[in-house]
Amino acid sequence: MRRVLVTGGAGFIGSNFVHHWCGSYPDDRVIVVDALTYAGNRNNLAAWEGKENFRFVKGDICDRSLLDDLLGGENIDTIVHFAAESHVDRSILTPGAFIQTNVVGTFTLLEAFRQHWLSRNQPDNYRFLHVSTDEVYGSLSADAPAFCETTPYAPNSPYSASKAGSDHLVRAYYHTYNLPTIITNCSNNYGPYQFPEKLIPLMCINILIGKSLPVYGDGCNIRDWLYVGDHCRALDVVLSKGLPGENYNIGGNNEVKNIDIVRTLCDLMDELAENLPVSPSQNLITFVTDRPGHDRRYAINSSKIQNQLGWSPSVTITEGLRQTVIWYLNHRQWWEPLLSEEYQAYYRQNYRVATLS
Repeated sequence: MRRVLVTGGAGFIGSNFVHHWCGSYPDDRVIVVDALTYAGNRNNLAAWEGKENFRFVKGDICDRSLLDDLLGGENIDTIVHFAAESHVDRSILTPGAFIQTNVVGTFTLLEAFRQHWLSRNQPDNYRFLHVSTDEVYGSLSADAPAFCETTPYAPNSPYSASKAGSDHLVRAYYHTYNLPTIITNCSNNYGPYQFPEKLIPLMCINILIGKSLPVYGDGCNIRDWLYVGDHCRALDVVLSKGLPGENYNIGGNNEVKNIDIVRTLCDLMDELAENLPVSPSQNLITFVTDRPGHDRRYAINSSKIQNQLGWSPSVTITEGLRQTVIWYLNHRQWWEPLLSEEYQAYYRQNYRVATLS
């Protein structure tokens, strides 16, 4: 039985991980701490609320006293650290929040875990899993090899810079204090429970309400797409088999241009949805001014985790996008409340296009 603290567990990837872990290891105790900022949604965890081995705590990872109480009171042996500000566009508008949560928050969590680990005489089974992003590596040219674990960091946005800083702290705590930390760097995730500011849910929801589909620049920026369920399986494998002090890149082996993702979503919506406000959906595509520092291409080389730990992605981009579209079609009651006035204001500021309704 493990006692697992999941930070940011009410967010997109965090809540999917909680579903995976609680379903796979029902005897483990899982404690979620989440500040419930705009992208945190406690409804994501409704299936586990009230279960004996599950606890939700609303709190900030910058709150050291809270972390000390949780780690000691719950006798935590495993931390899975998702809590982060994660949207590049918002980091351009308000970078300070990203430094506070991603850098200061990670430092506070590391210090709390270090003291807790020392107070328990440095058990070998303790783990601190830091979930990061491929964006810390910067941008790739069209013919450059994919990012690997030894690729130099070259972040180009306040978001990726803040995540790079947190990665460096986690690495330093292993090398300086021998704290049992592991870092994973994943490619773009997609799937259920993703807040509508991100590309795929934004396109799905805008199609359903008949609003324009804003595509940055020429739409030819390339991302490697990873279905969130595959990512959660990878994190499970890393916790079970990964070595402290190591980094593992996690990718979906699906390099696709943004515009091709949008067109595929349009085709799927035209096929699966009834009575769309605008049909065909591709008529909604609108190219908007590119964002500053927009990385051209990301690609992940996952050979290390595949060869050393035996994980590989199982969901193809075709299958994953279909599953995701169906989820948003069937969960209007989940996403409609998220189109708040605060979200509307962000949307207007970021895209300079019509308000959602």
